[in-house]
Amino acid sequence: MKAVELVEEKIETKKQMFLTGGQAVLEAFLEEGVDTIFGYPGGAIMPIYDALYDYNDRLKHILVRHEQGAIHAAQGFARVSGKTGVVFATSGPGATNLVTGLADAMIDSTPVVCITGQVFAHLLGTDAFQEIDVINITTPVTKWNFQVTDATEIPAVLAKAFYIAGSGRPGPVLIDITKNAQLQQFEYERYEKCNHIRSYRPKPIIRKKYIEAAAALINNATRPFVIFGQGVILGNAEKEFKAFIEKAGIPAAWTIMGMSAIPTNHPLGVGMLGMHGNYGPNVLTNECDVLIAVGMRFDDRVTGRLDKYAKQAKIIHLDIDPSEIDKNVKTNVPVWGDCKETLPMLTALVEQKNHTDWHQKFKDYQLKEDEKCIGPELNPTTDELTMGEVIKLLNELTNGEAVIVTDVGQHQMVACRYAKYNNSKSNITSGGLGTMGFALPTAIGAKFGAPSKTIIAIAGDGGIQMTIQELGTIMQFDVEIKILILNNQFLGMVRQWQQLFHEKRYSFVGITSPNFVQVAKGYYIEGQKVSEREKLKDALQTMLQHKGSYLLEVMVGKENNVFPMVPQGKGVSEIVLSKEEI
Repeated sequence: MKAVELVEEKIETKKQMFLTGGQAVLEAFLEEGVDTIFGYPGGAIMPIYDALYDYNDRLKHILVRHEQGAIHAAQGFARVSGKTGVVFATSGPGATNLVTGLADAMIDSTPVVCITGQVFAHLLGTDAFQEIDVINITTPVTKWNFQVTDATEIPAVLAKAFYIAGSGRPGPVLIDITKNAQLQQFEYERYEKCNHIRSYRPKPIIRKKYIEAAAALINNATRPFVIFGQGVILGNAEKEFKAFIEKAGIPAAWTIMGMSAIPTNHPLGVGMLGMHGNYGPNVLTNECDVLIAVGMRFDDRVTGRLDKYAKQAKIIHLDIDPSEIDKNVKTNVPVWGDCKETLPMLTALVEQKNHTDWHQKFKDYQLKEDEKCIGPELNPTTDELTMGEVIKLLNELTNGEAVIVTDVGQHQMVACRYAKYNNSKSNITSGGLGTMGFALPTAIGAKFGAPSKTIIAIAGDGGIQMTIQELGTIMQFDVEIKILILNNQFLGMVRQWQQLFHEKRYSFVGITSPNFVQVAKGYYIEGQKVSEREKLKDALQTMLQHKGSYLLEVMVGKENNVFPMVPQGKGVSEIVLSKEEI
């Protein structure tokens, strides 16, 4: 080839590498393996959407009906797939509509990268149309955020964003890009993924002496107890965790976020911890001699009163986030590090045991709970349907293979108490923030993250109405999810508290709902409503077998309560089995 031709080829290649900021964002997504974006366009992000027009064959964009729906969908996508969810929103109200989802993702450690548009850089601080200081607004609810005013910053900033969002303890990141930066052309050389930031250490150094100290405590324990959270799932450490508890023979209880890390029928699994958790795990927390916490943060719903929590026990805490160690519960042995790495080290040092007598204590407490709570809930003798019997039938029909996305309220607690899971990443719920309206948009995202799975959104009649507009997203993109509304005609959890602790002064908890089945049909989604026990199983079967999305509304008892319950201000061992005990 002649020298002139080589020069011409280099010039041509160089011309092809000039991109706009908007194009650079999309190129970064492709390099990071992104294939799905949830978003809503607007004026300040229009240049990125204009660039997206030419990337439709490589990037799928899901147009939601509200920006909160976008970030919840991205959360659902991330939670079932293990990947980072991606969101687009415009400036001003578009950006502020993400805040609830950002807070939810932050407290539940969900990796999400949000791109928001912003007014031109020269207009910043002038109160321009749809200008808002989104950086200061979102600083408390993001793992990292950054404002881009020059397009040349985009490749490096986005590489950093994806690295921070997905590494260590995951979390949400927001990148705000001014409109001029989106439009600006610059010489795009190449995209380099980020794998190191000098001031950021996603994994703390593992200290072998603490592994050895933890093993010594466990080997000398007569009543060891493991409590585990979502850290096991986020660390992809399910196999390592299972090997640890099986060798040590230790009973293990899950937090609401840790559920499904091991199958719910695992012989060492003793149920759920927390305010509406199982009886034995709560009571025996205050009887164990060594408490091993893995990938959980001692949330107040798990601990109850801290001054009454596990005071008799030696505490071992395994966590990737050093800030969680000693934050709420004083630890005797801190085991910093990724549990996928620390658990095998610990397993190698623990002795093979079975702790038969200790396990029997959990079984004895389970019998009490079966008699007073579980039996009446799953096999009621009254005419009213219970939420528990709905979940029981759902288990029979799904065989523990479905992904269940719950909203927030009584139905959430019932579903988390009684749903059965065989596979990890199957229980998707709003744990730390307790966001009503979570289920429907999150289930949409979950379907895109796990297209071969049956996705079931379980919501109450209150929560479903907070994001019901996302039925439009289901309609437009033909998303197949099953929507199960458990309708008790109340904001049930608040009503339960008003009944038990406020002398039945039902202040603004009775809620009137539309004809949900007719609303769904308006979006071309089939459905039905049932209130009779003899029709329930067939209705659930119809929902599951229907090709396409389906909405089933089940009328349940208006004043049924969720028990057991740790009353506010009480310790975990003061858990009650009925309202008569309060």
